Amino acid sequence: MRRRLAAGDALLVGADLVKSIDQMLVAYDDPAGVTAAFNLNLLGRINRELDGDFDLRQFQHESRWDERERRIEMHLRSRRDQTVRVREANLSVRFQAGETIWTESSHKFLAGELAGMAERSGFRESQHWVDREWPFVESLWVAN
Repeated sequence: MRRRLAAGDALLVGADLVKSIDQMLVAYDDPAGVTAAFNLNLLGRINRELDGDFDLRQFQHESRWDERERRIEMHLRSRRDQTVRVREANLSVRFQAGETIWTESSHKFLAGELAGMAERSGFRESQHWVDREWPFVESLWVAN
């Protein structure tokens, strides 16, 4: 991105901050099932747009925290052994019971990390704002 910007141009970067594990997991596995429906919609779209035959009832939404990588991972876990075809991709995939499709990674940061990321990318952090209620940072980077 830096190569496309002139010196003095600004970039607003948003980053989700590390929170308690329980707080993060409930955000990605909410009791109302909104996130699960969103995640399973990926398979529905493959069915509609690529002529797939995923049975959405045979996959279960799962979120997990990877401490080392500081990320929430969203997965769809196969409830049984099954074979799925995606005709437009000329693809047939066998799933074992318990095997997952890794659908998303949501990385979490420490507020102080953004200034270093800016510098390594040819920017300087001009300002940043932290939402304390739901720890999230907006960081204004200015191109060097």
